Amino acid sequence: MADTIEKNVTRGGQFLVKETKCEDIFTPEDFSEEQLMMRDSVKEFVDKEIWPNKNRFEKKDYAFTEESMRKAGELGLLGVAVPEEYGGLGMGFVSTMLVCDYISGATGSFSTAFGAHTGIGTMPITLYGTEEQKKKYVPKLASGEWFGAYCLTEPGAGSDANSGKTKAVLSEDGTHYKITGQKMWISNAGFCSVFIVFARIGDDKNITGFIVENDPSNGISMNEEEHKLGIRASSTRQVFFNETKVPVENMLSERGNGFKIAMNALNVGRIKLAAACLDAQRRVTSGAVKYANERIQFNTSIATFGAIRSKLAEMATSAYAGESASYRAAKNIEDRIAAREAEGTSHQEAELKGVEEYAIECSILKVAVSEDVQNCADEGIQIFGGMGFSEDTPMESAWRDARIARIYEGTNEINRMLSVGMLIKKAMKGHVDLLGPAMKVQEELMGIPSFDTPDFSELFAEEKGIVANLKKVFLMVAGSAVQKYGADLDAHQQLLMAASDILIEIYMAESTILRTEKLAKSQGEDNVQEQIAMAKLYLYKAVDIVNSKGKEGIASFSEGDEQRMMLMGLKRFTKYTNLPNVVALREKIAEKLVAENSYCF
Repeated sequence: MADTIEKNVTRGGQFLVKETKCEDIFTPEDFSEEQLMMRDSVKEFVDKEIWPNKNRFEKKDYAFTEESMRKAGELGLLGVAVPEEYGGLGMGFVSTMLVCDYISGATGSFSTAFGAHTGIGTMPITLYGTEEQKKKYVPKLASGEWFGAYCLTEPGAGSDANSGKTKAVLSEDGTHYKITGQKMWISNAGFCSVFIVFARIGDDKNITGFIVENDPSNGISMNEEEHKLGIRASSTRQVFFNETKVPVENMLSERGNGFKIAMNALNVGRIKLAAACLDAQRRVTSGAVKYANERIQFNTSIATFGAIRSKLAEMATSAYAGESASYRAAKNIEDRIAAREAEGTSHQEAELKGVEEYAIECSILKVAVSEDVQNCADEGIQIFGGMGFSEDTPMESAWRDARIARIYEGTNEINRMLSVGMLIKKAMKGHVDLLGPAMKVQEELMGIPSFDTPDFSELFAEEKGIVANLKKVFLMVAGSAVQKYGADLDAHQQLLMAASDILIEIYMAESTILRTEKLAKSQGEDNVQEQIAMAKLYLYKAVDIVNSKGKEGIASFSEGDEQRMMLMGLKRFTKYTNLPNVVALREKIAEKLVAENSYCF
């Protein structure tokens, strides 16, 4: 079966060693009529119910968060990823990304409640539950009659999720488990009906998952709401279990399978988190553009100042790149799921394996887009100046809400190391051939470089050549590091982080260029000049990052002739034949934004 799927769908991580044609990627311009209608209905819900009430979220109106969630449930928005037989809409992966994207832009409080409920609160049951469990719980969760929460983190178990101390002890009559322990940072705890709880049975190596109904009379208690920097109206509490009785039939999947459930839930959560940061960037960028157009200083609108226009262009470019990469990966996952289902795999298994296949891309997106949304909000405050620091404008809450995105679903540091670690493991399993291309790069370094001037007459000819060279930088740095450290590479975290930044920039830059090339072919180059400028601007910045991180990596594990050769290679692989006029690129992007008075791409 795997061989058949392999022929039809690119594997996760293969973007690094296989050329991808623009026709083979999905872009936001490819949304179907049905998807566009769904997007518009979600935007209407947010603009009517969420955005006008932003102040209530900032004032920690937890009841209003719950009320808004119920309204989302009534519209079917909580069940987009749930199969129809369990009361959901049964939408494909791209459509579920689309809903997550546009429902999340107004406030992080609602975004977190929505994400926690539809993702880690519901999904483990739909993907791992028995038929009886799914029939009992999923329809209520899909409709918003019940809300879900996810109890994994403990005071002593954060990034090291499998080290939790919560215990599950089987009763003498064998009918139920008694769960005892403390969980913290539990989103939706204040109004949830059911928890997914992870506990350890005996001295098991791995934790086990349980479905636990929220009944205070059954040994369940909570601390007061946490006081947080952002996502203020997202209910976040510590939850205590004191010999809480859970029927044996409420074990989720098999004994000891909890760590696997947790990790796979996080893979989906990571790409959905990237999606949840996209509309926030669009709204922040639009708000900054509008303010810049209206704010008069020195007898002119500040939107005419180059320093402001530079910021607006960079903000829009990051949002555009995030969209490009997120929907590329989402469609890859959707295609992989469809291919497995066509081979006779159950929907549950197909979705699990489909997302797991692209775990590298999920980690890349989580890091890149969560950091971009923070930078975007930070620049939004700067454009607003003193007003940006005031609670009277939406910028300061956007900045506070954005900060959590770099922490949950695995910190960005963990995800950086995971992306490279997973890629190397895939290579060792033979799923991605890194060794062959890495050897070719070594041979190229030893050979005489060509001094011919390539033909760059076609759109993005030079840019695609540069992306191919950036891939060589990663293969050179990561390949040499693996040769030097072997199985001990995990211990060299700073080196992994540098390699990861190179990997991230390659995926994001390539996705942006391919989207724009596809757009230029369908709409004509003259009609997408601003998008072309964004793709070129993103790549220019990516080359700088790759150069810096490549140098850092090379300096950390090589010396003498080897180091000199690799630094020469780095210079060769990050060289432009024709440097872009960066100021002109930013000006072109800003001109469009200012004229349209919003993010308009």
